[in-house]
Order: sequence, then C-alpha cells, then structure tokens
Amino acid sequence: MGIKMLRQNRWVALLVGALFVSLSLISLLGMQTNASQGEKKTQKDTAVVIPETELNMTGRILSEKGDRVLPAFYASNQFQKWKPKEDVILSFPESRLKGNKFTIDTANRTSKSKSKAAAKSEPANQTKPKKQEGTIAANSQAKSQQPPKTLFFTRTKTLTQDEKEKATWKYALSAEELLLLQKIVMAEAEGEPYEGKVAVANVVLNRLRSANFPDTIKKVIYQKYQFSPVGNGRINRVDPSKETIKAVTAALHGHKAVSDDTYFFLSLKLAQDLTVHHSRTFAKKIGNHSFYK
Repeated sequence: MGIKMLRQNRWVALLVGALFVSLSLISLLGMQTNASQGEKKTQKDTAVVIPETELNMTGRILSEKGDRVLPAFYASNQFQKWKPKEDVILSFPESRLKGNKFTIDTANRTSKSKSKAAAKSEPANQTKPKKQEGTIAANSQAKSQQPPKTLFFTRTKTLTQDEKEKATWKYALSAEELLLLQKIVMAEAEGEPYEGKVAVANVVLNRLRSANFPDTIKKVIYQKYQFSPVGNGRINRVDPSKETIKAVTAALHGHKAVSDDTYFFLSLKLAQDLTVHHSRTFAKKIGNHSFYK
C-alpha cells in the first residue's frame, strides 16, 4: 500500500531530494567563506614594515615574502610612511613618461643651484681669448692668393716663393705684364677647366725661363705666330674671369698642371696648322688642349 502511494507521489520524493542538496551546498559555501576570511586576516597580521625602497610608484607595498601585493591603504597604521631622501628628486618629464614608469634624477639640488648661480654671475660680455693656432698657415694662404712681385727660376724649372734660395735668376713682375698674362690665359682657355688655365700660364712661364724664347712676358706673348688671340685681336677684347685670375696666380706661385719642359699647346679641333702636333712630343691633354714638349 505504502509503495503504491510513493509511486503515485513521486514528485514529493524529488522535492525532498532537491531540498537536501540545496542545504548541503549552502553549508559548503559557508565553510569556504569563513576559511577565506581567516586567510586574509592571517596575511594582514603577518605583514611587516618594509624599507622605503620597496615602495613602488603605484602606491602598492610588497609583503614580507614578496609573493603577495597589498594595497597601500592596508598599511595605514602598520607601515612607515615613505619619505624621499633629501638628495633625491623625482622628475617626470613628458618625453620619458611611459605608462606607469617614471625616472628618478639623483642629482644633488645644491650642486645644481650652485652651478646656475655661477652661470648667472659670469659676465655676459666676457669673451674667450682667441686661439693662435693656424695663424701662420692663414697668413701663408692669404699671401698665396696674391700674385707675387718677383718670380724665381733655375735653368730648368720655375720655383715657388719658398724655393727662392735655389734660384739662379729672378724676374720682376710688373702690373702690366700680370694683366697681360691673365688676358692671354682668358683668351686661350676661357672654356677650359681650371687646370687647363693653369697649364696655359705654365707654358708662358716655361718660355720665359727658356733660352729659346724671349726674355720678358710681354715679348713671349706677342711673339709672332705663337698665340692666335694676339693675331686676331681677341686678347684686347676679353676681361679675365675670377677663375682665370686664380689660375694665373697659382701658376705664378709655382703650381704646375704641366711639366717645366712643356712649351706648346693647341686644340686639334680648331687648329689650322698642325706642325706642332706632328713635330713635337705629346705631353698631356687637358680639356680641348693638347700640350707638347
């Protein structure tokens, strides 16, 4: 009879079972909550005072074991208040601020203030003494940019101003002949490179030195049938350029684009008389000019 009643009222048995399971779960959760609170209380009680260097910039403090991180407000009555040392300055420049990372400037405030005060006390109009190094070189360079007044030669070469003690004879350069030399170089090598202009000046000076040519610059330039700009009058129509003046000055100071035994040059494209080309020894080609010994 009882079994028959249970079968007819199975829902009552299910309800009783569910109630039993619910009571068991509530009891289990209560035990876990008590255990968790006890653990937190124990951890709070075991926290110790740590050095100020272990306090990071996020306001969190490491526990004694270092394996837990506690919020800083837990240590309001148990931890020492962190204070920076007098010689430590916290600086947070925007260029070095990345997330929660900051830089610490350990420079001494006193030394910084002293250096600033010293900088302010230094007179604004005080000038440092000029260095004397390189003065001799600068003077020498300035002289080399001015045409020399005297030229020095041996029987076989043109000398520099520093080699004048080796000279076997010297030549006084007048302003008229200097301009004439600049004009013939301009007329002969206007479209030529810088070294080509120096080479033309070298040829004139080589002829001046040689016993086979006239003994003055004017006579060398105006010698018949030697320089075509003299024959066609171009030498009188040109004005020396800055590069030409510089090239002539360099040649007068002893710079050589061709050797001392080079006495002729011509342009194979423009020359009508190729006697020099067939009778002389080729030395060098610069630009459109071929130079011969």
